[in-house]
Amino acid sequence: MQTVDKQSLESKLEKIGNILRLTGWIGLSAQIGFGAIALLLVVFAIAGRNFSQATALPPGVSPGIGVNLNSGVTPGIGIGIFWAVCGILALLVGIYFAFRQTRFSKRLRHADTMRHPAKSEVMNVLRLGAIVGLVGMLLTILGGGATLGVLFSKAIAQPQGVAIYDPTRVIRSIDIMVAMANMSGIAAHFVGAVASLSVFEWLHR
Repeated sequence: MQTVDKQSLESKLEKIGNILRLTGWIGLSAQIGFGAIALLLVVFAIAGRNFSQATALPPGVSPGIGVNLNSGVTPGIGIGIFWAVCGILALLVGIYFAFRQTRFSKRLRHADTMRHPAKSEVMNVLRLGAIVGLVGMLLTILGGGATLGVLFSKAIAQPQGVAIYDPTRVIRSIDIMVAMANMSGIAAHFVGAVASLSVFEWLHR
């Protein structure tokens, strides 16, 4: 009877370890992929924003009083960049918890039972991973909403069929990059949160 119980327990732990490994690596890979896209888009947006500020200065004029550095920059787009950066920082925490999940799966499949993690430890990592994913989604949704609001206000402010001479009223590719960065962040946090919540619910049952 003890042998049968031991084999049953080992089989159950191996199943749990395989599930943790699968969902952990899926979440980790997706978060790294979407996070890299979001980071590149934010870097390009910030670099383009700084370039626009530099080219906005007349030749031979240095920044100072009375010089408008934002004439080539979209007003309000900095809010979207800020929330995108916050979402990326939260994503780094989510990636850490997904990696911890893969380490737990390896320990559960180890022959030495002393190396097996406690159930409360595994559940805590899954819970924190889900919370980080939900918080990250909130941050990037705020960034995406702010960016889309700026783009919408610029779109309705543009005169139809008339040349636009005010650079702040033109929808630029940099503005769209900020929105895409926030959307990539939302996707990354969504995958991480779903992976953690699904395993958490399965283990809880």
